[in-house]
Amino acid sequence: MADIAEIKGRMNSIAETKKVTDAMYMISSVKLRRAKRELESTMPYFDALREQITDLFRYIPETENRYFHASLPEGKEHFRHGILLVTSDKGLAGSYNHTAIKVAEEYMSRHPETELFIVGEYGWQHFKSRSIPFHEEFRYSAAFPSIGEAEEICVKLLSLFDTGVVDEISIIYTDYQGARPSLCKRNVLLPLDKSTFQTGREDSADSFKEFFPDVDTVLNGVVPSYLTGFIYSSLVDSYCSEQQARMLAMSTAGNNAEEMLKKLRMEYNSIRQASITNEMIEITSGAAALRAKHKKIKEEDANE
Repeated sequence: MADIAEIKGRMNSIAETKKVTDAMYMISSVKLRRAKRELESTMPYFDALREQITDLFRYIPETENRYFHASLPEGKEHFRHGILLVTSDKGLAGSYNHTAIKVAEEYMSRHPETELFIVGEYGWQHFKSRSIPFHEEFRYSAAFPSIGEAEEICVKLLSLFDTGVVDEISIIYTDYQGARPSLCKRNVLLPLDKSTFQTGREDSADSFKEFFPDVDTVLNGVVPSYLTGFIYSSLVDSYCSEQQARMLAMSTAGNNAEEMLKKLRMEYNSIRQASITNEMIEITSGAAALRAKHKKIKEEDANE
């Protein structure tokens, strides 16, 4: 059984660890609120872009624009795949990173020639340590995502798509669900599917809109901005999910530390009480022995 000094040392160590987990919980909660505010302030612009594209398709029955889903021959599929994987820069976030990485690895097992692009140091180190090829020059932090960062990523991915390095690009990210558990998703970024912009609204037969200089030029100008917004919202959703996961992990760690402290306090008090009881027994026994000794001396003096 551990002695009092050892138990007290363990209690102090656990208490210090709990201070760290509580601080990390508070930091993550502040980061979460900040990221949510930034997303809410920028999303109306990108929602308006989506509505604009939807409105354009009310006047475009068909389009051969390169950014939209091209009809492939029967039985043929896209074979030059690209994946943009969003992870965090650090661990201690529960299953947040493991889930996203697992989805990516399962997809890559079905498409071995996938071009992998990673946001976040955790995913970067994971694939590097396993010697799984990915674009190492494509290196972005997952912390505090910005519009500028999303735009840079969008430009690079569009360049690869335009030059034929990949003919399909998907993004794997963790969708923030508020109070509900976050969900890891894989969404296709390119090519876009026209059906995702359909509203089901019927247009009048005389509806007409003129495009200048032409439809493709208009779409080529709007689509990159829309994709930038989609990537940015995915980065922020993932960042919010990361902070939520870290808050949950730190809360669980704090609760476990409190339970351990509770058990150690009981053990400490039990050992301390037993120690005090032993000391009292020793004192009582010593006093009784002294009394017996004095009594014996008195009896011997009386006999003399």
